[in-house]
Amino acid sequence: MAAKEQNTRSFILRIDGDTMDALERWAADEFRSTNGQLQWIIAEALRRSGRKPRPKKRAKEVLDNEEKI
Repeated sequence: MAAKEQNTRSFILRIDGDTMDALERWAADEFRSTNGQLQWIIAEALRRSGRKPRPKKRAKEVLDNEEKI
């Protein structure tokens, strides 16, 4: 299971009933909460599009390791 985000933000999302029903079924199929499923969908879409920022800590570790080489 992924580590919890330390800097989370909340927002309101309006979604039609049929889409919400489908989302809830999908989440249940994958043993996730509806919120967890939405987070996964968004993270996956960002990753696939190349728009997901690297975690700050990890990016710093990579830079530190590159300087040592």
